[in-house]
Amino acid sequence: MNWLEIRLTVSGELAEAVADLLARHAPGGVAIQSEGRGEAAADSATPVSVCAYLPADETLEARRAAVEQGLWHLGMILPLPAPAFQPVDDQDWAEAWKVHYRPIAIGRRLMILPAWLPSPDPDRLPILLDPGMAFGTGTHPSTQLCLAAIEDYLRPGDEMIDLGCGSGILSIAAARLGARRIRALDIDPQAVSITRENAARNGVAQAINASAGSLEDLLEACAPSADLLVANILAPVLEAMARQGLARAVRPGGVVILAGILAEQAGSVLEACLAGGLQRLDERRSGEWVALVMKSEPPHAAA
Repeated sequence: MNWLEIRLTVSGELAEAVADLLARHAPGGVAIQSEGRGEAAADSATPVSVCAYLPADETLEARRAAVEQGLWHLGMILPLPAPAFQPVDDQDWAEAWKVHYRPIAIGRRLMILPAWLPSPDPDRLPILLDPGMAFGTGTHPSTQLCLAAIEDYLRPGDEMIDLGCGSGILSIAAARLGARRIRALDIDPQAVSITRENAARNGVAQAINASAGSLEDLLEACAPSADLLVANILAPVLEAMARQGLARAVRPGGVVILAGILAEQAGSVLEACLAGGLQRLDERRSGEWVALVMKSEPPHAAA
């Protein structure tokens, strides 16, 4: 797969607004880097480079048009430079991300760490990643919401399902936090391969079983035994899965963490989850992004 790089250089005060807009359409996340110091400086007037990558697939034209329209509307409030678009081939995508990718502290104990950099905080549990050519670098708010929720709801010894595993970042975090077994599924064979590579890089391959598959495959395979399921995908997909029987993928009383949801989509996703046998436990927000923490309803006692 090839990619389309979008880059704008704006003042620090505009960087967050531009990054939020790009994040709606760039599932691989958005990078913010100071032009002067090589690090994010979104709270100052320092020029900041905001960069994102769109997959060059059948969704590209629609994504690009939505980005351009959103930037035009934002530019009506405060002047913006024209975005620069540049094709990036598969071979160069990961190298392009390395320019921007920095350690990210998440929650109380986790640290997303580029595999080529030393940890700035050895007391945190490292998640070593080389983005490769799969999504899931940890820069996106929905990924960060998922990681923080896993830290809060996973108990040592739990079994977890990572549905739509991408780079394997959520599975690796679960293994670091003491999960006994993680089943990582993705419909993209490349994501499965990179999840396995990243699991090996982190020394947790024995805890993570990565394979190609979907919710349908999961429900057909076996009776539910997982204590926790995480799905960081897209809101319409989450709605469909909730109606398909997502609640049945975990044991009664099991926890389901759902992310990739914009604030205006949260209500419809929640409604589908409630109709599908899930109870609301928690709701977390980061900017315009929402993560829902749900619980599978226990079986009703006989009258």
